[in-house]
Amino acid sequence: MIADVISDARQRMSKTVEAAKDDFGTVRTGRANPQLFQKIMVEYYGSPTPLAQLASLQNPEARVLLVTPYDKSALKEIEKAIVNTPNLGANVGNDGEIVRVTLPELTEERRREFVKIVRGKGEDAKVAIRNIRRKAKDDLDALKSEVGDDDVARGEKELEQLTKTHVDAVDEALKRKEAELLEV
Repeated sequence: MIADVISDARQRMSKTVEAAKDDFGTVRTGRANPQLFQKIMVEYYGSPTPLAQLASLQNPEARVLLVTPYDKSALKEIEKAIVNTPNLGANVGNDGEIVRVTLPELTEERRREFVKIVRGKGEDAKVAIRNIRRKAKDDLDALKSEVGDDDVARGEKELEQLTKTHVDAVDEALKRKEAELLEV
């Protein structure tokens, strides 16, 4: 029973760390990266659809990204969705076949702004991990009558170690992203 609670918490914490890393990838650095566009939703036939499902993304140069829609009728909507994306600041142009997205060089001030955004996302991930820990701890406390205090105490100790490991993983990913952002 305790092993099930710990296993569930481990799984959920690992997913949270992966989600945080994906989220960090959506904050742009000095380079154009197709991952920046993974969470952009395009209004396609009345429903929001991820850009990656509507177009292929190519990165021919460091600060240029080519978006080639599978359906040419979605070209205007794709262009509009990219222009309306916050914190991107890209120059967007379309030649009737593809959308060319040119990312401007980042200023020092803009880099620091992006670091703040990434730190906020990192803090959100750590809060989510702590919430998972709290729920798992409540589940362990509910098992006290069935398995005994000693087993629950060992489970809580293991849960704390698990939480520390995952929070450290988020901190490590955050540190890497900050270094990447501040690199000129």
